[in-house]
Amino acid sequence: MTEPNLLTESKIIDEFLNYIVTIRGFSEKSAQAYRYDLVLFFRFLKRYFAMVPQTDVFDEIPINDISIAELKTIDLGILYAFLSFSSKERHNSDFARSRKVSTLRSFFNYLCNKQKYFGPNPVTDLEMPKLPARNARYLEWDEAVDLLKGIKGRHQERDFAIITLFLNCGMRLSELTQIKITDIKNDSLRLIGKGDKERTVYLNRACLKSIQRYLLVRPEVNSNYLFLSQQHSPISNRAVQHLVKKHLAICGLNTDEISVHKLRHTAATLMFKYGNADIRSVQEILGHENVSTTQIYTHVDEELLRDTLNQNPLSQFESEE
Repeated sequence: MTEPNLLTESKIIDEFLNYIVTIRGFSEKSAQAYRYDLVLFFRFLKRYFAMVPQTDVFDEIPINDISIAELKTIDLGILYAFLSFSSKERHNSDFARSRKVSTLRSFFNYLCNKQKYFGPNPVTDLEMPKLPARNARYLEWDEAVDLLKGIKGRHQERDFAIITLFLNCGMRLSELTQIKITDIKNDSLRLIGKGDKERTVYLNRACLKSIQRYLLVRPEVNSNYLFLSQQHSPISNRAVQHLVKKHLAICGLNTDEISVHKLRHTAATLMFKYGNADIRSVQEILGHENVSTTQIYTHVDEELLRDTLNQNPLSQFESEE
């Protein structure tokens, strides 16, 4: 039997993570991010309550002895002290601290509202840090066309199909690598998204044609996964990131600015810009739980603003002199 790691193991944290995965449907990746934040918070508490010498190496402080007794003494001031510590000593960005606020809210809501260990809930008035607006980079239409035209090489059909799906369907990296041949029925594709939530996206002509061409050269192996690696095993997330970066570089695009996720961003933006898509439809296609997440992709450029104003029927009215 493996000995528990006293540095990072906590029964309270484990119970919370089990709850968000099994009941709330969070992914294991999200649970690991929550664990990281809570381990940091518990170590901060050990130092804050002088449960360890100030000279102890912070990242080596054990957390297995933090109990409900300590957690029930937490107030808003301690939470803000933790966020200040995260900013000044851990050099967290606004976005990283915002994630920590989300973690703390979920954690204390679980302790106070679900388990009813104590009250009042210290996160009730905990505010989110003010975040700067993000104007995330995405490919313009002509850049996307150049990217697709530039795909050559040994795995041309596979890579073309992968990038075509990203640019047309806006799927996540983890969703693409998990596609099975049996997930495709005529023009519909079943995807398993965040929290194992299933959704259907519809494949347009470009997607269907690229998949058909790839299947003609796909290795005949006993695997139901659509996209295979050079070793004929299911292609990994890392391999897809590598091939996308390679093709971006070949067509002269900045690989520091453009990533696999930016292809998803591009798909959503092009739907709004050229497809006259409404936000609810794009939300469904992207698999967003909240429409506020989809709103990040609704770029409005200067040309569109001018056109909108010019379409006002009063735009032609001038005073008679």
